[in-house]
Amino acid sequence: MAKRFAVYKGLERPLVFKGFKGKFIYWGVGCLLLGLVAGSITMALVNMWVGAVVLVGSIVGGLFYTAGRQKGGLHSKSRSPGIYAHRANLKNLQAYAAKKRI
Repeated sequence: MAKRFAVYKGLERPLVFKGFKGKFIYWGVGCLLLGLVAGSITMALVNMWVGAVVLVGSIVGGLFYTAGRQKGGLHSKSRSPGIYAHRANLKNLQAYAAKKRI
């Protein structure tokens, strides 16, 4: 008798973590790491309090930017306004037909 296993049906959906989906999870992690590095460098070079402000500001700002970009969709595409007409260049097709082929 064959064993039956439960099939995970969520494989076609993007990965979700704390409200961030798909590639935006990596964007969020990148913002966190960048904020930690920028804050620690500022704390070492300037002042502890200025570094703390830079740390919190860059992390919060980066996460808000990532959340805003996520609203555009997982696969954001540029949309050009207007109608574009492309000319057909049929002169080249006649040149190819005139060549003798072996």
